[in-house]
Amino acid sequence: MTANGKPLVQLAGVEKSYRRGAGRVQVLERLDLAVAAGEFLALMGPSGSGKSTLLNLIGGLDRPSSGTVVVGGERMEHLSEQQLARWRARHIGFVFQFYNLLPALNAARNVELPLLLTRLNRTQRRKRVELALSIVGLDHRLDHRPSQLSGGEQQRVGIARAIVTDPTLLLCDEPTGDLDRAAGEAVLGLLHALSREHGKTIIMVTHDAHASARADRTVFLYKGQIVDAIPA
Repeated sequence: MTANGKPLVQLAGVEKSYRRGAGRVQVLERLDLAVAAGEFLALMGPSGSGKSTLLNLIGGLDRPSSGTVVVGGERMEHLSEQQLARWRARHIGFVFQFYNLLPALNAARNVELPLLLTRLNRTQRRKRVELALSIVGLDHRLDHRPSQLSGGEQQRVGIARAIVTDPTLLLCDEPTGDLDRAAGEAVLGLLHALSREHGKTIIMVTHDAHASARADRTVFLYKGQIVDAIPA
């Protein structure tokens, strides 16, 4: 819950559909969801169940066809595209399956990218970058480019980039999907620590039951609806 007793994330009656040819494809249907501040939530479901679509709605990258999406007291459908961009820069950190690091930039410069949208000066940005990389255990790899880092290290740089602005909410889309078990364990341990020790609210899409077990709670999506369990 937030300071006023309301969930940090609250979705009510959310539906999402896309036009395909002459018809429409329903992706999410009458979806209700509440996520408390500081909660580590896992989203599970088969491919095509709407997990990434739901993550995009919460992160303000897409809009619902109907229903309400409220994050930190802000109703997403009431914001213009420009307002949404500013809101995302302040409140959302994204962690992707394939890292999305720029190969020509070293770890520090990759992590710094979200800060270029802020009013921080170069010295302030550098301090933020060093702190974020220290939190993920890579302060000794500041000057290394992605090609000089392992997959697990690249994902930790991605997490450092996501937390460098001190966002309200971390949205992780299959953060261990491209990693071996050992590297995946390290990333899951880091996400768990960010929730427990730094109070970050985390929503993680995953196909891996082992990964979801590290979360506080798991929500199952099936054919665009929240269900108690995935049908066999």
